[in-house]
Amino acid sequence: MEKYADRHAAGRVLAALLQAYAKRQDAIVLALPRGGVPVAYEVASSLCLPLDVFIVRKLGVPRHKELAMGAIATGGAEVLNEDVMLDEQVTAEELARVVQAETLELKRRESIYRGSRAPLELKDKAVILVDDGIATGASMRVAVKALRQFDPQLIVIAVPVAEATMGKKMVMIADEVICPWLPEHFYAVGAHYDDFTQTEDSEVHALLKRSLEQSVDKTRSK
Repeated sequence: MEKYADRHAAGRVLAALLQAYAKRQDAIVLALPRGGVPVAYEVASSLCLPLDVFIVRKLGVPRHKELAMGAIATGGAEVLNEDVMLDEQVTAEELARVVQAETLELKRRESIYRGSRAPLELKDKAVILVDDGIATGASMRVAVKALRQFDPQLIVIAVPVAEATMGKKMVMIADEVICPWLPEHFYAVGAHYDDFTQTEDSEVHALLKRSLEQSVDKTRSK
């Protein structure tokens, strides 16, 4: 399979595989910011579904911040990768400091992305949870764990690309997994995109606003 041009192109590929959920009154699309938002925007637009964000923050190892030792999400859910913590000799005090810092960032982003708008109702909904890819799976696991607290009807994990082992493991935590690309040789999510430019907060806000405006326009046209 060829690389995705960018996150929007990847989202259009995913949308084609999710047509069974199009225009369902009980379905919503949730994006993991920030990189998952452009992907999810295309999915939500194609399927005519509401879009929102579900904030998850990776817990990076203090001496190697790109390496995830776990993640936290809205609602206080936490998943730890104990193998990584052991290998990197992360202390309880170091973990606590990282959790504190990421909790503050999580709250800041909720305010920036959503403003005063209340989150979408999740109870009894078919939730399509979207990210731009899965490497360690920590963020996705904590997101699913947190979402279960809201009693959704089902959770569909939808990602354009995933490390093969992690992609298969996602089947054990979700009701359905949509992933068109499980490359035999996986180095990083970004390696499977031509353009993997970092998604900025301003773009997340703009896409959420645009999606909301589209939903309002569609409602008025009925």
